[in-house]
Amino acid sequence: MPERVELETIVVSHGAEALLRRCLRSLEAHAPAGGMSITVVDSGSPDATPAMVEREFPVVRLIRAANIGFSAANNLALRQSEAKAVLLLNPDTEVYEDTLDAALARLWSDERIGMVGVKLVTESGELDHACKRSFPTPLSALAHFSGIGRSSSASGALSQYRATHLGDDEPGEVDAVNGAFMLCKAEAVRTVGLLDEGYWLYMEDLDWCHRFWDAGWKVFYEPAGVALHVKGGSSAGRRGFRQEVAFHRGMARFYRRFDAPRHNPLANAGVYLGIGLKLTISAVGGAISRIAGR
Repeated sequence: MPERVELETIVVSHGAEALLRRCLRSLEAHAPAGGMSITVVDSGSPDATPAMVEREFPVVRLIRAANIGFSAANNLALRQSEAKAVLLLNPDTEVYEDTLDAALARLWSDERIGMVGVKLVTESGELDHACKRSFPTPLSALAHFSGIGRSSSASGALSQYRATHLGDDEPGEVDAVNGAFMLCKAEAVRTVGLLDEGYWLYMEDLDWCHRFWDAGWKVFYEPAGVALHVKGGSSAGRRGFRQEVAFHRGMARFYRRFDAPRHNPLANAGVYLGIGLKLTISAVGGAISRIAGR
């Protein structure tokens, strides 16, 4: 029987042909010392993405699926994986030299670490602050989306969502890392379970991280590994209406599962009302932008 591969990287793509090509080339150039297999799940791409993968990356395993959502598409590959560790990677990312080795070294450094995220940077070189996060509270979520919590002068309670207790270049435990790069022990995935397919897109990464902690597994931020993240690259920039609905439904689902039981019905109603109001504002703003761009 062949030896189990140490790492399987799973990339779910929907119509991001050029970005996916760059992502896969970076994986080829910077594979970890222990070896790696790569699986691309094409989630109903409307372009020639699947043909590009078959033509240019013959060693990559391709799974064709309908546009079933991020969680469900990843789960197709996770169910079949026999690797010791799995990396969920967005197609709008590129790994750099030693990124995967640094992340794997951290993953195996502690038997209780179940998930590792790395330092994500944008094309301008700035930190993608979503690469290390704390679980949102109603206050920190409001502060973050209003912009107040993203100010350098914001207090800890207001900036809490961005895990400001931990420096950008400081390794340490965090509540959550970003779904663009989630390296997990296969053993942890077996005990925690797969991604929740009740999330079509967005918030499933926070949910999974919460469930890792609930099951006794640590989530760790490792800035010794760095990856490029083209923010919004795989969703063509601004979210469309369906994506906006999915994002806000995800917010409500996450709150209902993990926070609502700790609050009274009146407070919960206020949170759901706030999410609905934010969806309305975002949807109207998106419609105006699309009309203005014509």
